[in-house]
Amino acid sequence: EVRLVESGGGWVQAGGSLRLSCAASSSTFDDYVIAWFRQAPGKEREGVSCISDSDYRVEYADSVKGRFTITIDNTRHAVYLQMNALKPEDTAVYYCALKWGTKPSLRRDEYAFWGQGTQVTVSS
Repeated sequence: EVRLVESGGGWVQAGGSLRLSCAASSSTFDDYVIAWFRQAPGKEREGVSCISDSDYRVEYADSVKGRFTITIDNTRHAVYLQMNALKPEDTAVYYCALKWGTKPSLRRDEYAFWGQGTQVTVSS
C-alpha cells in the first residue's frame, strides 16, 4: 500500500508563491510517476503537473506552464511543486497521486493512490 502526504498549502496574495510537498511511503518502490491534481469548488479535478522518477520526464497543464515547476527527490520519494505568479484561479485543493510505471500522464483515471489534499487559496 502506498501512502501520500501533502503539505505546504496556504493563503497567498495574487502574484505570490507557494511550494507544495508530497511525501510517498510504501513497503517497496518500483518505477513510478507522481502527479499533482487540483479541484476547485464546483469543478472537475484536473491535472496540473507530473514527473517520472526514472527519467525525470515532466508534463504541465497549459494553465500553469511557465509559472509552476515540479521536481523530485528520489532518495526521499518526495515531489515538490513550486508555484509562482499565483492567480486567484489557482485556488483549489491540491492532491498528489502516484501510479506505477514510467510514462508521465495527467489522466486522473491512471492514478491508483491519492493523498488527502492541501488547500491553496489565492486572493486578488
